[in-house]
Amino acid sequence: MGTFKKSTLKIIVLLFVFFASAKMTTAQTYTNPIIHQDYSDPDAIRVGDYYYMTASSFTAIPGLPILRSSDLVHWQLIGYALKNNLPFDHYNKVQHGAGVWAPSIRYHDGTFYIYYPDPDFGIYVIKTKNILSGWTDPKLVIAGKGLIDPCPLWDDNGKVYLVHAYAGSRAGIKSVLAMKEMNPSGTSIINDGQLIYDGHGIDPTVEGPKLYKRNGWYYVFAPAGGVATGWQIALRSKNIYGPYERKVVLEQGASSINGPHQGAWVQTSTGQDWFMHFQDKEAYGRITHLQPMVWINDWPFIGEDKNGNGIGEPVINFTMPIVKKTSPAQFKNLVSEFQWQANPSPHWRMNYNNQYRHYAVFYKDSILNLWNFPAMYLQKIPAEKFTTTTKINFTSLQIGERAGFILMGKSYAALELKHTKKGLQLNYITCIDADKKQPEQSVTLLENTPSSIYFRMKMESGAVAIYSYSIDGINFKNIDIQFVASPGVWVGAKMGFYCVADHITNDAGFLEVKSFDTKN
Repeated sequence: MGTFKKSTLKIIVLLFVFFASAKMTTAQTYTNPIIHQDYSDPDAIRVGDYYYMTASSFTAIPGLPILRSSDLVHWQLIGYALKNNLPFDHYNKVQHGAGVWAPSIRYHDGTFYIYYPDPDFGIYVIKTKNILSGWTDPKLVIAGKGLIDPCPLWDDNGKVYLVHAYAGSRAGIKSVLAMKEMNPSGTSIINDGQLIYDGHGIDPTVEGPKLYKRNGWYYVFAPAGGVATGWQIALRSKNIYGPYERKVVLEQGASSINGPHQGAWVQTSTGQDWFMHFQDKEAYGRITHLQPMVWINDWPFIGEDKNGNGIGEPVINFTMPIVKKTSPAQFKNLVSEFQWQANPSPHWRMNYNNQYRHYAVFYKDSILNLWNFPAMYLQKIPAEKFTTTTKINFTSLQIGERAGFILMGKSYAALELKHTKKGLQLNYITCIDADKKQPEQSVTLLENTPSSIYFRMKMESGAVAIYSYSIDGINFKNIDIQFVASPGVWVGAKMGFYCVADHITNDAGFLEVKSFDTKN
């Protein structure tokens, strides 16, 4: 460690030389976070001149989002790799905090692979030749509870390895990492493997390992210390099973970026190294940052050494990565950011005359509150401050049906139309501690409300949401109640739509979203 501290000047010089070719006096810069959305546990790779990223999706469906970038800073959602969570019947119900945990994405021999864990069932792999489509059904690589955060490595000796961690909530052990060998196709393990690192004491809750090989060294990049308060370590060894040396390579330090860890090392086609990680921002979710990275004495150095202790801290502004030019035309294949809270039934949302209908769904728990309502159609909130305006049309056929626009977390708020004996009623709904089975509170705003109405939500700093509504789309009336958004289980707050019935019927009403516009 003493030798590394003496390298502080060398770090500064290397960073300057490394990025000098970018003509730093005239080059564009970027600002962290690069994605102010809840893409938890990001992992990324480069294939050719493009970069691809995936992230945890938990029980949201479609799952395993695929994002693409040409410069590591500007990302677009281009697809999803997972159609449903398995087992299908288990995930027909909302299983908060379960499902797809930290995945890894890799490209080997012309094929994209994603390894992902389900902490209740085991580690799965899916693959495709075309990043945009054709992903295989999940194949169970290792069955078992508490096996999480897998990452493969196709070694240059022809062997295939998998590193993973353990979730204490399911396995009864944690803070250790395991290495196992897989068959050549990477679809099953062929040995019991062994533990390669025990973080108890020095690196509690070490998890999320990413496995690489460079200059004859095996590297495991791993976060430790907890999501909101932790740091990033790097382990290295000449033997895949260790013993591994350990070094802290990124910490919060004096920066405002808490818990900087759990991410991906990516090298550009121009030879630059970068590290992507997340920051836990509570109701906003786990947002994505990009850090410069260099190698010193076969150790990674990430960010900037601001206090001279040899450990990097996150940067806020930095020079853009040097990348090859690519055609923007290749970014036209965009997909919806909306996801269901559980595996959807086909009739929940159907197209009629080029207009999507969300049919009213009965779910007994929704009588109390919407926490476990599976037919919730939601997307991540897009920025620290933004305004979303939507126009909905509610065609209700049964008394008791209701449809609305919601900001969803462990507590939630919504504007909704409800079918009563007197006609449609406009209500402002809040539910504090919905996850603890607390009931909704409702304030009636209008009686005999038109079936077409505009809802608006303005999000201010601190995740404070202010709702308003309009009959004509021009004159909006504010709700004189502020709502502070809260996260869900391992996820940030989400916004979207629901259409719910309070009893079983053979002819449900429906919600149609006529417009949906968000401005930062």
